[in-house]
Amino acid sequence: MHVMAHLTDPAVLSNPATLSNPATLGRGLVFLVAMVVLLVAHQVGDHVVQTDHQAGRKAGPGWPAARAMAGHLCTYHALAAVLLASAFALLRLPLGGSGLAAGLAFSAVTHGVLDRRWPVRALLRATRASRFAEATTPVSGMYAADQAMHYLALLISALLIATV
Repeated sequence: MHVMAHLTDPAVLSNPATLSNPATLGRGLVFLVAMVVLLVAHQVGDHVVQTDHQAGRKAGPGWPAARAMAGHLCTYHALAAVLLASAFALLRLPLGGSGLAAGLAFSAVTHGVLDRRWPVRALLRATRASRFAEATTPVSGMYAADQAMHYLALLISALLIATV
């Protein structure tokens, strides 16, 4: 049976055993939904939910920076978890607890490292893009590279959600 015909068959969609089996729906579909949701969660978590206090202090020294980073990572990933759980429930797609935990844990660790800023700057210097790292026009090189690295991490997080 063709996969789309199988996935749209009412008998298949109404069978809870079918819906809880990632192999039936395909890991590709789970990955795709997870990736889209993680990208939306990233935009909202970094650009709407993150406070000025968190954004201004998370890359600094000492305990104030650690507290700001912890607050940012907690709100960002709580939002991501709620959006993932909601989207998967509304779409009646399987979302395994171990995959979700692995994906969110990877995201939290990499997000925390990248948001310290020095790793992105070091990466740009290592790839001989130090002028881009310091650029502010026509785009902020650091911000563009930071976002690119976050997206790479989210790709891996979505793969973990779909495969673990």
